[in-house]
Amino acid sequence: MTFTARQIAQAVGGEIQGNPDIAVSDVAKIESAEAGTLCFLYDERFLPYLSSTQASVVLISKALYNGELSSNATLVVVENARSAMALLLQAVEAAIRPHHSGVEQPCFIAEGVSIPDDAYIGAFTYIGKGAQIGRGAQIYPQCYVGENATIGEDTTLYAGVRVYYNCRIGARCVLHSGAVIGADGFGFEPDSNGVLQKVPQIGNVIVEDDVEIGANTCIDRAVMGSTVIGVNSKLDNLVQIGHNVRTGRSNVMCAQVGIAGSTEIGSANVFAGQVGVAGHISVPDRCVFGAQSGVAGTVRRSGTYMGSPAIDASTWRRAVVGFKNLPEIMRIVYKRNDK
Repeated sequence: MTFTARQIAQAVGGEIQGNPDIAVSDVAKIESAEAGTLCFLYDERFLPYLSSTQASVVLISKALYNGELSSNATLVVVENARSAMALLLQAVEAAIRPHHSGVEQPCFIAEGVSIPDDAYIGAFTYIGKGAQIGRGAQIYPQCYVGENATIGEDTTLYAGVRVYYNCRIGARCVLHSGAVIGADGFGFEPDSNGVLQKVPQIGNVIVEDDVEIGANTCIDRAVMGSTVIGVNSKLDNLVQIGHNVRTGRSNVMCAQVGIAGSTEIGSANVFAGQVGVAGHISVPDRCVFGAQSGVAGTVRRSGTYMGSPAIDASTWRRAVVGFKNLPEIMRIVYKRNDK
């Protein structure tokens, strides 16, 4: 597909500096772009590349553009180049991404399950008794949708997704390959002889609207009630959500985050890679947890936290400086003590 600078500017509400008719057919990084490509510039660290880039069109944030920048590319000046690029990529994806309909064979659809005309069921998929499939749903090959499960309108399940019985997936969600929704929570109790006995997990999982769940992410069903993932949340690959966890809106969880059971998470939080959160605690709204943080207890106020156990990020940074210098400090102390 080919777009002119004029079309791009109209789509993102930008101002053109240069040739409005120049066309692009691909996207690239500014440092390695070639003729016919579009790139974006939102960080001043990459400004030196502007004068030498071979890109035909560059989206640039208004804060970086002073009217005197030299470039052979046509510039499209926008409020936020990163956000504008995201909008353009969404439009391109919508144009090139296939939208299937119909039921491929072989697959199994239980008697009485209604498949909307504009939905897609890929080959070797299993749809259990009582399942509900929303309009426009895209269920790729080798998926499993259990008994009485619900898949919302315009939701996509990529190949190999498993949605267990009674679980509910909202509208416009995206579940990537290998995601497992509704496996049993990790619940065992020792009997009088010390033998671990399974505690039945009879609840379900509710994934609300506009949630994206990465590949091989697992969300466990509740012991009773529901494990809930709030509206517009985004979970990366290899995330583990324990039973009876409840999260608010617009949370971001990066790869290998683990949330233990019965924890309550507020809204608009960011959990960087490999953050671990203990069970039966709560986290408020608008927290950021740095990579590999360990959240061992209830967090009382919004803020940025790092370390294990997680503490205020500014305190953690000062502590790390001291830790790095600890061997030298110990050497000095021991030397003084020897005297």
